[in-house]
Amino acid sequence: MNAMARNGLPREAVPSAFDTEARFYDRLVGANPGYHEHLRLSARRLAAPGPRVLDAGCGTGASTAALLSVLPSARITAFDASGEMLERARSKTWPGNVEFVHTPVEELAGIHGPFDGILAAYLLRNLTDPTTQLRRLRALLRPGGRIAVHEYSVGDSRRARWVWNAVCAGVIIPLGKLTTGDATLYRHLRRSVLEFDGITALARRLTDAGFTDVHTATVGGWQRDIVHTVVGTAPSEPV
Repeated sequence: MNAMARNGLPREAVPSAFDTEARFYDRLVGANPGYHEHLRLSARRLAAPGPRVLDAGCGTGASTAALLSVLPSARITAFDASGEMLERARSKTWPGNVEFVHTPVEELAGIHGPFDGILAAYLLRNLTDPTTQLRRLRALLRPGGRIAVHEYSVGDSRRARWVWNAVCAGVIIPLGKLTTGDATLYRHLRRSVLEFDGITALARRLTDAGFTDVHTATVGGWQRDIVHTVVGTAPSEPV
């Protein structure tokens, strides 16, 4: 059994699950207090040192909008493996400095670096081999470019695991089923977060992928120690 089968949906089933739920996605994340502000916070923490930015796993464009609000003049390339999520993103109003590409991170078809910064929001947890894909993303950065991984991580905090389980059981899974008629993706969300890296292991994963100056920060409120930003820098010398 592979990692994603243990954690929830197998990797190959994740894009199609998001395809199915795409039309409900914005409504559901809009009910999550702080969701959009936390993405903007990670976009600020990215502090991209130049104008070209990649939004890795953009979904319906919430992370793209966060980047645009922080870096309004940046040239933003956003990609996602789910065609339906990407169509939802494309249907919104964007300035000419934003483009969308349909590709999984394992292929990166149509994605051409170098980039000055990468935001990867809620992406790594859904990958079979996150470290390998982090190396692929690092290869798209120019020397000194930065990545910000925005992700749920509860493995290092007993309180965070308790809160996450309580919110999933009491809010996320019932609301997901009520809204969409199917709780599969929301049960996957719960399990995938519980089985994913603790924040120490996630930071070490970036180091193993060749990033330097890796550091972490969490958010405030009830999602403290649940939602994190992990920032790393592409080295000036080839790894």
